[in-house]
Order: sequence, then structure tokens, then C-alpha cells
Amino acid sequence: MSTIYWTETNTRRSARWHSESSTPPPSRVIRADDRMKADAAYRLACEGTALLWQGDFHTARQLLQAMGRRIARKPSRQGDSPTDSFHLHRRARGHRARVLGRLLVVLGEDYGLNLRRAPDVRQACIEAYGPASEPMAVSFTELLGVIGAHQWRTKGVEVPALKARIHPHYGVFSPVRGEYVDLVAQAPLPALAARREDRGTAFDLGTGTGVLAAVLARRGIDRVVATDISPRALACARENVRRLDLAGRIAIEGPGLFPERRADLIVCNPPWIPARPTSAVEQGVYDPDSSMLRDFLNGLTAHLEPGGEGWLILSDLAERLGLRTRSELLADIKAAGLRVVNRTDIRPRHPRAADTADPLHAARAAEVTSLWRLAGA
Repeated sequence: MSTIYWTETNTRRSARWHSESSTPPPSRVIRADDRMKADAAYRLACEGTALLWQGDFHTARQLLQAMGRRIARKPSRQGDSPTDSFHLHRRARGHRARVLGRLLVVLGEDYGLNLRRAPDVRQACIEAYGPASEPMAVSFTELLGVIGAHQWRTKGVEVPALKARIHPHYGVFSPVRGEYVDLVAQAPLPALAARREDRGTAFDLGTGTGVLAAVLARRGIDRVVATDISPRALACARENVRRLDLAGRIAIEGPGLFPERRADLIVCNPPWIPARPTSAVEQGVYDPDSSMLRDFLNGLTAHLEPGGEGWLILSDLAERLGLRTRSELLADIKAAGLRVVNRTDIRPRHPRAADTADPLHAARAAEVTSLWRLAGA
């Protein structure tokens, strides 16, 4: 178990270290409080020294913002190609995360935060980390993410296709980009299901919050099986299914990808970018070497009922960044023994598509998300 150490009133102290991004524990930790200036904090953090905060909670937020401004003073490098720009952008974001992640706090045995003007973070931490057992050190940026996730979980995200809210958990990708949900809500269901007395069976692979499983059930599919490899996602999906009163129609199974049976319709919205995630939250965005995408394609024919369809929801952002080509995608589809029945496209509506300050603006502005209807060749 990882541990951090620091000295306080001539006594060596320690706490268990936790990092959702698997950052190793800092080797040098010093105490810091409201007297710490932003320039000094930034310099120390850049040198690798962690700052264990023991001052005012809101002052810590201000210090973090000041350190962020100092990082932003260094002009962002632009690559010679979209691919170079993507890697430089991720490198810059990684540097920012490492520097800001060196401002630490210690949570008590009950996740209490013993800082002046600190909010009660105990319930947020229980939701993110599970039951408390001993003092635990985390980066202040991670704690702010835990607090924000608790607020999103409480408030929920409005999903027009459901006319209801979905409540994401910490570490589970939130359905804030509604265009992919609209694609699933509007695509024609396989004719096989429409010809039978029942409305067939569907799988939602990599269900996350369970939003697409809920859309399929609301569209009349009799039985939906939703899977995920993440225990957090499975718990999140189960809670949302209960909230929507769909527990009788949707079964949550996992961890895993395909259930051990067949379905009339198999839906998958894999992470869109073939790159390595650096945190639990990024697992909803980055798919190393397109492994989940290929596992979905290669497993389809063995799990589809005769006449069934697989629906692949995929953005072309990776293609526009030079990380995957359209010909490679089509070759993977063909190699899996599949053919394209149809494709429906939709343009993004999220604010980042219009953010001209984003280093990847050109690719994001041109991005298209597609629902590929696939069947056996």
C-alpha cells in the first residue's frame, strides 16, 4: 500500500496515498498553508515537491487557479499535423495535471476534511472511494473532481430522448453529449424484432450510466442486457435503471463485454480515441489500440440472432486527428465478417466544437458522429 510521509512539529507523519490516475506517491512532501505564495508553490510543484495543504479550503482553490495561470503563460505548441497537435496537447495536459496534482490534502478516517471553511465531503468520498477506513491523502484536484461528481450525481443530466434525468457516478462517463443518444433513439429497429410478437432482445455493451439501455427499453425492446467492465459503471447503471423503473426490462451484467447468448440488436458506443487513458474518467474517451472497438466487431457474428444487427456509435474525430483511418475501420468491419447496412451521421452540439482557443478546434469543429448499422456479410 502506497504511503506519503511528512514532518509536522518535529514528528514524522504518514497517510495512505490514493490516486485515481495511478500517480505514484510523491517522495518529498512539505506542509503548506495560506502563507504560501503562488510563485513559490508553482516552483516547488514543478520541481516535484508535493504541498500538503493545511490552510483555508477556498484559499487552496485560489492557489490552484493561480498555479494554473502560470502554467498557461507558456504558449501551447502547435504540431505540424493534427496527429502531432493531439500528442502535444495531451502532453501539455499531462504536465498541467502533474503540477497541479502536487497540491495535496489528507482526508480523515471518516473522509472528513479538517480545513477551515471546508465543505462536508464525506458523502462525496464514500460514493467515489467506498467506505472509509483510515486517513488518506489525495490531490486537491482529484478531491474537487469527487465533489463535482457528487453534484452531478445528485442533480443528474437531462436526457431529452428519455424525458428524464440520468445520474452519473464518479469515474463513469456522463451523457452530456446528447447527439449519440439521439442516434440510438431515432435509428430504425431491426425488421426481425418488428415482425415478431415480442420486440426482441438487445445488448448494450459498455453501458456506462445505462443511458442507451434505457433508450432501447423505452423504444419497446422487451429484454435489454447491459454490460460493462467497470464495477463503478455497473453500479451506476443499476441505480439509473431503478430510478427509471426499468429493472424488469433491463438486466445489468458484468464485468465483461458480451453476454453468453445471442440478441436481435447489439449496441456499442466504445471510447472514440485510440490512445491510452491516464485516469478512470478517461476510460470513457480513450480506447488503447482500438481494442474495445475490435472486440465488439469480432464478437458480433457469434452473438447476433439470424437477421440481427449491430449498431456501432463512433465519432470520426480519431480519423481527423490522424489516429485511425476510415479505410482501417472498414477493413476491421470486413475482417469481422460484417457488412454495413446503413450509416446515419450527426454533427456535434457541444461547446468545445465552437471553442477556437482549443488546440484541436479544427478537428472538433468538423467532427461527425455516426451510427453504423452492421450485419453479417
